[in-house]
Amino acid sequence: MDVFLIIVSIILIIIVLLQSGKAESTSSVIMGGNADLFSNRKERGGELFVSRLTMVLGITFFCLCLFLSF
Repeated sequence: MDVFLIIVSIILIIIVLLQSGKAESTSSVIMGGNADLFSNRKERGGELFVSRLTMVLGITFFCLCLFLSF
């Protein structure tokens, strides 16, 4: 079971690193250049798949950690 937790952890790290940033540039976010940054942004195609896969892997990781703590 520990091996499965390690595999899920590594895959989760890789998937999170593959996700695209939501902002065009970090400096505009820091300086407040775009007030409605996330207002009309919709995920489609591969981006939606990666987002959902991240959520499923995160929930799996959380449940495995809870299960292994008992």
